[in-house]
Amino acid sequence: MKHFWKIFSVITLSNLQLLAQVDRIWQQQPELNISGFMDVFYVYDFNRPQHAERQSFLFNHNRHNEFNLNLALVKLDVKHSKYRANLALQTGTYAGDNYTAEPGLLKNVFEANIGISLNKKNNLWLDAGILPSHIGFESAISMNNLTLTRSLLAENSPYFLTGAKLTFSPNDKWEVAGLIVNGWQRIQKLEGNSLVSFGTQVNYKPTEKITLNWSTFIGADTPDHIRKIRYFNNLYGQFQVTEKLNLITGLDIGIEQKAKKSSSYNYWLSPVIIGQYTVNNTWKMAVRAEYYQDEKGVIIPTETINGFKTTGISFNIDYLPSKNISCRFEGRWLTSKDDFFETGNRTSKNNFIIGTSIAIKFSESLSN
Repeated sequence: MKHFWKIFSVITLSNLQLLAQVDRIWQQQPELNISGFMDVFYVYDFNRPQHAERQSFLFNHNRHNEFNLNLALVKLDVKHSKYRANLALQTGTYAGDNYTAEPGLLKNVFEANIGISLNKKNNLWLDAGILPSHIGFESAISMNNLTLTRSLLAENSPYFLTGAKLTFSPNDKWEVAGLIVNGWQRIQKLEGNSLVSFGTQVNYKPTEKITLNWSTFIGADTPDHIRKIRYFNNLYGQFQVTEKLNLITGLDIGIEQKAKKSSSYNYWLSPVIIGQYTVNNTWKMAVRAEYYQDEKGVIIPTETINGFKTTGISFNIDYLPSKNISCRFEGRWLTSKDDFFETGNRTSKNNFIIGTSIAIKFSESLSN
């Protein structure tokens, strides 16, 4: 009997010590940071459209012949080994164009989420709130991208999602995630749509120079009475070919039911390739070739015979006087099968623009 109580006492003390250790970890002081970003731009559209807003399918640097603010944001983030949180508020033409479906002050929320670690190794996390999209390799923050303007692929897939995301990182090479969200780039659910949407992500980094990613979305972006289920895949690879040459290839493929409960589908696809060459510490150049086909107007309606079938080429020059400032110039040409690019008094199959931007970012720790 004495041996039993000794064993019981040892087990109890061990558990209490473990609980105390876990409790101390949770009580550790988190790191608090503040960061910001601002992007001022000017674009001249040689089609000279009648309105300042150039194209309905573009959401960044989308003004003609005027200086404007594409995006300005301030972000607070909390980092702890067991939890994390992000809150970012925004303004600019990007917020006005890309958040038109959201009411009131929700248009000014760039990011708002909380995450919690679910295991001892801290490689299983649950994040919930307004999240950056798990789809694609480009973000709304231009300094994070190889080109000034976004690819057609990026502009017409979600920049953000609202819901919950479960992420597991078994090692440095693999990361997998599953999501339940309110819909296709929505903060509030679409009125009349009772379904939630789902997403997955598999990210593989076999070496420091290669990243391979596959992301999906399954859901409906229509009310229940005309429900059309959408299935979407985004695949991309990032390759540091040499010390100076960076290459990205991407492909979007999506299908959506033609009608409720239909076994027939409309589809769209978009391949893209971007190469960036680093000349030196202050100068970079990039070239992008892309194509977007959406014949039935699932994502980009045109009300033309052939729908949206557009090829694009762009060339970038970047001047980076410091790691916090970028000065960028881009020429971009788009050509389509049908006439739908607006000009002064008609439409055209071609669109050429030149754009320039000055952007700045900062980050500062607020922790003692």
